Amino acid sequence: MALHTQESVSGFIASDPQLTYTERGDARFYAKIGQEHYRKEPDGSFTQTETTFHDLVAFKKTAERAHARFAKGDKFVAEGYTRDYDRTTPEGEVVKVEEFVAKKLGHDLARTSYEVDRTRRQSAIAQEPVEQSAGVARRESPSTEPALGR
Repeated sequence: MALHTQESVSGFIASDPQLTYTERGDARFYAKIGQEHYRKEPDGSFTQTETTFHDLVAFKKTAERAHARFAKGDKFVAEGYTRDYDRTTPEGEVVKVEEFVAKKLGHDLARTSYEVDRTRRQSAIAQEPVEQSAGVARRESPSTEPALGR
């Protein structure tokens, strides 16, 4: 079976995250993200170049969880895809816009320290997993509480 891969992006949350709802009532997370760029010099050192800024969105449960867990300045890693669309400016001009749609979104472990709370969620307590009833060990689900640290 082939390895499933998708686009990814990493960076930092550059704006205060926003949670809104679509016309269909689905949660929509939005944040402006920043990516720092570096140039390798002939002597092996690196020089920081211009930081670029982009739009990141997520929908439904991912949006709700991201809004509960992320704050401006947090370092993240996201999996998803890039979407191009037309946006009308306040002046009435139509411009091409690119955004990253995150299907999966988490803190960057290489640049973030935090603790994981593995207590069971209420819904998981109500239903005994099939794997446990069959005698197979199962790791507890992560909490819905925000991760700690930056």
